[in-house]
Amino acid sequence: MSEFLTIGEPIALFASQDPDMNLADAENFHKFLAGAEVNVAVGVSRLGHSTEYITRLGEDPFGKFISNQLADNKIGTDYIASTPDYWTAFQLKQRVTHGDPGIFYFRKGSAAAHFDQNTLDNIDFNGVKYVHLSGIFPAISDQAADAFQHLIDLIHQYPNIRTTFDPNLRPQLWESEEKMVTAINALAAQANIILPGINEAEILMGSRDPEEIANFYLKNGKVTDTVIVKVGEKGAYVKTADGHSEMVPGYHVDKVVDTVGAGDGFAVGVLTGLMEGLSITEAAKRGNAVGALGVQAPGDNDGYPTPQQLKNFQTNN
Repeated sequence: MSEFLTIGEPIALFASQDPDMNLADAENFHKFLAGAEVNVAVGVSRLGHSTEYITRLGEDPFGKFISNQLADNKIGTDYIASTPDYWTAFQLKQRVTHGDPGIFYFRKGSAAAHFDQNTLDNIDFNGVKYVHLSGIFPAISDQAADAFQHLIDLIHQYPNIRTTFDPNLRPQLWESEEKMVTAINALAAQANIILPGINEAEILMGSRDPEEIANFYLKNGKVTDTVIVKVGEKGAYVKTADGHSEMVPGYHVDKVVDTVGAGDGFAVGVLTGLMEGLSITEAAKRGNAVGALGVQAPGDNDGYPTPQQLKNFQTNN
């Protein structure tokens, strides 16, 4: 079994190549593999760790494209099912050089939204060190949400497996903001390490203060022992249940090509750092580095580094 596992909905992404142009006016698009959780799997694999990805794809051209991309990125597919009954999700994404992009999803009723949770009962958890969870998959359907909770329940039977949770708010996928906030906070409470962004936290618990955010999740978490708040270009604020806290500075980037994928890149750095035995401080520093590299490429995960590229970046910055 792989040392890293995640579940999500991979997407065929058509990304605008026209900087800061409205999607309705954009004319040039490029196709990429996308999806928050698959971004993390790509980054973890690229840094030399074995990975396994759980999802369901349609038997269509987009599903085939995603399967090929996963193979190219050496991501395990033992727990990926395909179906002729539902289609593979895709999306349009605006290219932005600052802030959040305009995104238009075509994912309602997709193959992943009809995920069969019985698939999870066949997972071999032996050897798994970390499972990365995101608030997106439980938002795509009630069926996916039930499967997501079932996976968490299974993981908790293995005390040696650590879990990370990134809220990854997608309001357009939820029935209401109130339901989103309640569900996301309940899921976060079941993770060992929580990775909220400062903008997300303002929605989820009403503060932009990193320490207040960390205190909220440490207090409300059932098994939470670490909170790392992403504070954009300033870096990341780390606080642990034993009282340790610090601000880990970020890296300067001369030119931002695309902001999407920075948060997933941060998760990549944290996860691989911890799997390699780095301290939480050094893992957060690596997260900042991978995030900085990610925003310098047009795809959601194209900028994630190899070990040598990461070493070169951190040495020279």
